[in-house]
Amino acid sequence: METSLIFFPQLNMCESKEKTFFKLIHGSAKEETSKEAKIRAKEKRNRLSLLLQKPEFHEETQSSRPRHFAKETRVSLEEAVMWAESFDKLLSHKDGLETFTRFLKTEFSEENIEFWIACEDFKKSRDPQQIILKAKAIYEKFIRSDAPQEVNLDFHTKEVITKSLTQPSLHSFDAAQSRVYQLMEQDSYTRFLKSDIYLDLIEGRPQRATNLRRRSRSFTYNDFQDVKSDVSIWL
Repeated sequence: METSLIFFPQLNMCESKEKTFFKLIHGSAKEETSKEAKIRAKEKRNRLSLLLQKPEFHEETQSSRPRHFAKETRVSLEEAVMWAESFDKLLSHKDGLETFTRFLKTEFSEENIEFWIACEDFKKSRDPQQIILKAKAIYEKFIRSDAPQEVNLDFHTKEVITKSLTQPSLHSFDAAQSRVYQLMEQDSYTRFLKSDIYLDLIEGRPQRATNLRRRSRSFTYNDFQDVKSDVSIWL
């Protein structure tokens, strides 16, 4: 009786142990490589997600788009009318100061009112160390050449301020503050009273949005140590 032999090419029973081990290692390496690729891809997606969430990313990509500002204020007609009586009355009223600042931003000259506010805050200082730090902060932000928010001052006034920084006093910025005050009173204040921002309040019209420019990060007093929060009003 003859015995039939059946061969299965798929099952190579004679294959060496070395070859079998090689296949197992090779297959496992491929699988490991695939896992590493997936992990790297996931990490890239996570990094991209974090990048998109960063505020500076959105600021750069949207810098060409105009910003709008329309702040709801509850100002009575009587108060708004008083602002036209004098520039001093406008600045002495909290809402008046806020509204005038908003107007200056539309003219890209808000550094003038911010400097004036900084000087008002500076003159309230009592601690000698705070006087020195605030004086240096005001100089770096508003006075020095190419300052982030440099105000328009003559050379002599700037020179006097620069020399006074070695021993600043509460009157170091008086001349400069007076100059900027006069500039705003004679120029900006007149246009403010004719602006839509002011007339909307007087006539009781809804406040409309105004385009604002994109501001770059400027020097802040908080760059110094031992800073108190009361100076944040002018930064």
